[in-house]
Amino acid sequence: MAKAPVLTPQAEDFPRWYQDLINKAELADNGPVRGTMVIRPYGYGLWERMQQEMDARIKDAGAQNAYFPLFIPQSYLTKEAEHVEGFAPELAVVTHGGGKELDEPVVVRPTSETIINDYFSKWVQSYRDLPLLINQWANVVRWEMRPRVFLRTSEFLWQEGHTAHATYEDARDYAAHIHRNVYGDFMTNVLGIDVVLGRKTAKERFAGAINTLTLEGMMGDGKALQMGTSHELGTNFAKAFNTSYLSKEGQQELVWQTSWGVSTRMVGGLIMSHGDDNGLRVPPRLAHVQVVVMAIKGDEAVAKVRELGAQLKAAGIRVQVDDRVDTPFGRRAVDWELKGVPVRIEIGPRDLENGTAMLARRIPGGKEPVQIEALADLLPKVLDEDQAQLLRESRERREARTSDVSTVEAAAEAALAGGWARIPWDVLGPEGEAKLAEQAVTVRCLVAEDGSVPDADDAPGNLAIVARSY
Repeated sequence: MAKAPVLTPQAEDFPRWYQDLINKAELADNGPVRGTMVIRPYGYGLWERMQQEMDARIKDAGAQNAYFPLFIPQSYLTKEAEHVEGFAPELAVVTHGGGKELDEPVVVRPTSETIINDYFSKWVQSYRDLPLLINQWANVVRWEMRPRVFLRTSEFLWQEGHTAHATYEDARDYAAHIHRNVYGDFMTNVLGIDVVLGRKTAKERFAGAINTLTLEGMMGDGKALQMGTSHELGTNFAKAFNTSYLSKEGQQELVWQTSWGVSTRMVGGLIMSHGDDNGLRVPPRLAHVQVVVMAIKGDEAVAKVRELGAQLKAAGIRVQVDDRVDTPFGRRAVDWELKGVPVRIEIGPRDLENGTAMLARRIPGGKEPVQIEALADLLPKVLDEDQAQLLRESRERREARTSDVSTVEAAAEAALAGGWARIPWDVLGPEGEAKLAEQAVTVRCLVAEDGSVPDADDAPGNLAIVARSY
């Protein structure tokens, strides 16, 4: 009798495959309140590695970490009209506390532009206080009507950066630096996802921003996922909160601001970009377990895998030793396959006799025997090859499934067929964008003819990237 597959095949039902993988790989569970999630240790380990890699890049960009309250006075959100209008449908509002009705309702943090500006207005007095570069690692709440674990949850984890600058040019350049050198570098070189860096249209822009820069990834089913955004806020929030400074010339000037963020949505992007019918495939540079060293059976094998695990750890490889020989080896191997650990090293009694181990590679697949003594030198090369393969596959999928079109109808057809379309923005325009929206198709971003990020929505030669999205 044929063995039933562990996961629903992607080609049969991609959303079901996604949920199966999250459950079987022990990444997360649904929380007790609709739209919330419990991130399990292996899934949280992925987020921790994302945090570590991102935090280092954010600090290299000059930002410092801080923390601001979860509860925000409701009146703060009303100070910037466009902002409150954009977030109103998603707000969770607390009206009672300590058994009493509150004098003023408080909003559970959906994002922190308002409360941070309240403090920026206190901290910034002079041009000498600028630029002020702050980042926060936190949770936020946006009430989600159609939740999906990691992709859209009512509560999620993220980082949100907020900065204040003396000039428009400084703020613009900093938002672009975060977009390209922090987010773009991380997503391309660590997540192994060939994201498109572009500019949001006015319709898709962040509420209260004058420009939004985005990173869009193509998932395994051809849909787009917004992986992160960096916003130029202009002086909109500065006006609302009177965030100003005394210039060198002795004049009071409003600050120019940015905000930017990525979230646990990236875990969902990782799953849908690299996963296959056997489970997750984790890029080696991201993996908190790059190599699992497995004992098949026997005390000697157990001793050897513990010794080898220590050697590889000392060589700088992130290793986990699996010496649970009282659990069937096949079950353990399937579990590690589902979790997407890049390399398994399997050692049993026969391997010990030959001085070899079986090297199983999750990303390209396949097994081969190797000399145990050669592993410390071989593994870094293997991990680099597998990292490069995931990025190459991501790029090839996006290129193969992106069509150049010249009509709104053709753009919609390409997106609904499970791909992306590229269409001149002067052909599509806001009117065509509205027509696409009627079919649940959106303009993900605008790019220049050479693929770079355009300086303006209406820059000559702009191309619109059109797709269905998560």
